[in-house]
Amino acid sequence: MTRTDENPDTTHFGYQDVPTGEKADLVKGVFDSVASRYDVMNDLMSGGLHRLWKRFTVEQADVRPGHRVLDLAGGTGDLAIKLAPAAGDDGLVVLADINAAMLEQGRRRLVDAGVSGNLAIAQVDAERLPFDDASFDRITIAFGLRNVTHKNTALGSMYRVLKPGGKALILEFSTPAPAIRPAYDLYSFRVLPLLGRLVTRDPDSYQYLAESIRKHPDQETLLAMMQDTGFERCRFHNLSAGIVALHVGYKF
Repeated sequence: MTRTDENPDTTHFGYQDVPTGEKADLVKGVFDSVASRYDVMNDLMSGGLHRLWKRFTVEQADVRPGHRVLDLAGGTGDLAIKLAPAAGDDGLVVLADINAAMLEQGRRRLVDAGVSGNLAIAQVDAERLPFDDASFDRITIAFGLRNVTHKNTALGSMYRVLKPGGKALILEFSTPAPAIRPAYDLYSFRVLPLLGRLVTRDPDSYQYLAESIRKHPDQETLLAMMQDTGFERCRFHNLSAGIVALHVGYKF
């Protein structure tokens, strides 16, 4: 099983070992580079499946009118644009990301869609959330935990700002079923960088994507990490044969 947060001095950036303090800037460089073409690449890379994965996440979130929702690593707003109507006029959705370029794309998209009255935008670090304890009824993070330097720290920060009775949902690339791994590896390491070169002129960022997926904790490991943080009734749903998994946990 994949382990995380073991060495305080170094961490992984894809398959590279880098000083811990440098990872955030390296990840920032990736998303600065691809922000303007991020949504196009998501559709191309997944054949549109990412929309179904995110729709399932929104359904599982079960956001109700009046809920306060934190969409971490929300980037261009794919989840926020669906969560805001569910929260209603009396609720609030905070679109949060550490990357300003991604947030700018999300802000433009949400304004164009007419989502504004119950939406706030915040540039935050998932490891050090600047919110009061027990502030949110739901926390979502889609394809963002993989890029966090200290995942256990981020999970603890999420747990702190979640209200008792609240739910956290983590959608992330995971470990697929053995039968499809050879084809999945071929696609990840050959096709993704090629798409990155053609669409964003940045194959290295999509090489990092493929590598970072392999360094991310597998389904059972992430489940155990959530339980160790204090989340209860934890479970995960494998999507597309485990290429992606949605982890869910509650705070009581």
